[in-house]
Amino acid sequence: MWVTNAWLGGLLIGLASTLLLLALGRIAGISGIVSGILVPAKDRIWRVGFVLGLVLGGAAAMLFFGVAPVSSSPLYLFALAGLLVGFGTVMGTGCTSGHGVCGLARRSKRSAVSVAIFMAVGMMTVTLFTWFRGGVS
Repeated sequence: MWVTNAWLGGLLIGLASTLLLLALGRIAGISGIVSGILVPAKDRIWRVGFVLGLVLGGAAAMLFFGVAPVSSSPLYLFALAGLLVGFGTVMGTGCTSGHGVCGLARRSKRSAVSVAIFMAVGMMTVTLFTWFRGGVS
């Protein structure tokens, strides 16, 4: 079938970010959305709804489609990774979703530079990780 999970997921992300921009004039960058929940803001309700939608959407995918995250890593590593990503989003003035999905669509030069850096660091990380683990198994 020509509709894959990745295709459908990309379509839904694009649709959600477009609707959020058109309806509320807001960018669908998760770091900005979550920071508006943690630091009380007047527009907190839509932010809570957005994050709940992410969690419930993932739960629905697991329940109805059998899609589940696969990892043998302990939970504390996920927590550490989340903290590091949060720190990185502050340093990069935004997250991959905000810069990549929304910023590039708006032709933001800052987002283009950020995405190029995200991609380069990601490729270097995978290359080094693979090299240190003894190559592809």
